[in-house]
Amino acid sequence: MISLRYHIISIAAVFLALAVGVVLGSTTLSRSLLSGVSSENENLAAQVIGLQNEKNAQAARLVDADDFATSVGPLAVRGVLAQRTVVLITTAGARPADRDALRTLIANAGGTVTGELQLTDAFSDPRKADRLKDIVVRLLPAGIQLPTASDPGTIAGGLIGPLVLISKDNNKPQTSAEEATAALAGLTEGGFVRASQGIQPAQLAVVLTGGAAEGDGAGDQAATIARFATQVDRAGAGTVLAGDTGSASGIGAVGVVRADTAATSILSTVDNLQSAAGRVVTVLALREQLDGAAGRYGNAGNAQGPAPGAPQQ
Repeated sequence: MISLRYHIISIAAVFLALAVGVVLGSTTLSRSLLSGVSSENENLAAQVIGLQNEKNAQAARLVDADDFATSVGPLAVRGVLAQRTVVLITTAGARPADRDALRTLIANAGGTVTGELQLTDAFSDPRKADRLKDIVVRLLPAGIQLPTASDPGTIAGGLIGPLVLISKDNNKPQTSAEEATAALAGLTEGGFVRASQGIQPAQLAVVLTGGAAEGDGAGDQAATIARFATQVDRAGAGTVLAGDTGSASGIGAVGVVRADTAATSILSTVDNLQSAAGRVVTVLALREQLDGAAGRYGNAGNAQGPAPGAPQQ
């Protein structure tokens, strides 16, 4: 007769066998799984190494290209701005190194920089837009008419353009020296600009900016600089707006200009000022402005090409 003890031992044996089977099966599965994971990790590590090598090679090529552009830049622009004058207008985001390198290239091109006007952070601050407009209206010299637009960038450009650029019609200053000095002093006292000592009006202007605007009201900041540069262009023989990587985005001044067909028809833009090639292109774009043309240059998707064509003779 089968006893209760026999049943208990049989049931225990069955469960023990199941447990042993599960352990043995899971061990085999774990080994297979671990083997697959290890192989996948090795493949991913090899891909990472390959991508890193590609990145290093690309960086080396960029350095070589920048060195080449730095070397041949003076030759590429030689004489294109002969006997021409240029005023530099820099925003708070512009890099001093870009400005200094561009100043040297302008000299290599035969041009003369007549001074620099720095726009402060307050200039493009949306919270100070009304104050800027009030000061502009109060400082307006006799004979200068402001544009009908109501945005601060256009209005400020309507004042500053005639102060820093000579007339494209007769190559003469558009205001007296006393009026220009008083107006720039008023803008300086208001905290909106800083002018270099002895700044003189020029034939051409370059507005230098950084990358994309940042912080609260970034879009408004970019729009203010874009519309300012466009209005300055209307005041003289030509203007180029040049910025670093990111400036051609929707919250960059270059990008705002390129989204406006009316602005791009008169104002040339460059989106890679941080590179030696971009600075060469900026000088070539100034020459293009003298020839009555405009273009969008650089590396961004909304650029029409890397550089203008050969200058007209």
